[in-house]
Amino acid sequence: MTTVIAQLSACLSDRLIHFQTTEDWRDWKWQLKNSITDASELDFYDPVGEDEIQGMKLAERRYKMSVTPYYLSLADWNNPLDPIRLQCLPDSREVLYSCEDSSEDPLNEEMHMPIEGLVHKFRDRALVLTTNRCAVYCRHCNRKRYWSQSNRTQTNAIKRLEAIADYISRHHEIREVIFSGGDPLMLSDNMIEMMLGLFKKISHIEVMRIGSRVPVTLPMRITDRLCRILSRFRPLWFNTQFNHPAEITQEAQEACERLQCAGIPVSSQTVLLKGVNDNLETMKILLQGLQRIMVRPYYLFQCEPVKGVDHFRTDIKTGIDIMDNIWGETAGLCIPHLVSDMPEGKKRLVGRACC
Repeated sequence: MTTVIAQLSACLSDRLIHFQTTEDWRDWKWQLKNSITDASELDFYDPVGEDEIQGMKLAERRYKMSVTPYYLSLADWNNPLDPIRLQCLPDSREVLYSCEDSSEDPLNEEMHMPIEGLVHKFRDRALVLTTNRCAVYCRHCNRKRYWSQSNRTQTNAIKRLEAIADYISRHHEIREVIFSGGDPLMLSDNMIEMMLGLFKKISHIEVMRIGSRVPVTLPMRITDRLCRILSRFRPLWFNTQFNHPAEITQEAQEACERLQCAGIPVSSQTVLLKGVNDNLETMKILLQGLQRIMVRPYYLFQCEPVKGVDHFRTDIKTGIDIMDNIWGETAGLCIPHLVSDMPEGKKRLVGRACC
């Protein structure tokens, strides 16, 4: 903890973050309350120049900013191309640079939404959009279109979940429910318990899955109480997203271990991002690090053609070359499937992989 606080002190001023004890730092609600939500809060720090601040402000007018102190403390502030900074700080390219094929909803999720908050693209599974809130608004997010929507009240959320559960109960072909968002773990413990219980009661639901980045961006959210709740709803799978070796911290490892000890398998759905992990050495260190903390490298996703994300995109060949070269250099358990989501509701394997 001393190291982490030292890192924080090195990059954030006292006028921005005020913590008295390490217990504050470990409190996930304190982290959210003290999140950095305005680029101007960074203008005190010399390596962040005025031009960069103005670029951030330009981007955040369209796509909001929010970064937990924890995640921001992982950045190297002497490197303007630091992979943590690239993932969490607004960039003028989000609004100034766009490819011809990009769109707000490249996967056509809205076309596969029979009712609000439910995406039913794949016959045997359904995706529930639980909230539009995240601990960190990752700049490469494929649902940036939702960020500007007002946060839904808990009462409305319950009604929406009940409507979704009713739909699923009438569609017996659905055997798996995936909770995403936003981030489902931004809901309260009681709300998560209610939500999981609601879908667990549906007789033909065999498996549930949670997609959440909090083990990476807010690992203190994975509390013992939350893990006790989750353990009651097995078979429950947990997919997170590690994109760079710097994210594999002691705190992140402990969060994953708490889930694993509760009987919840943890996998990582990494996104291939230009300037973050689009080279062989970085990817190998990341994948081997995930194996070391017993997080299964599940997918390596091709970055999708989302408006505001184009500066992160690589060509298909980049991912294929990385996977071809990593093959044989490390254990099969380190190697994910390289895939690309398709608008028609399919996942296309684009590279060699080992199960």
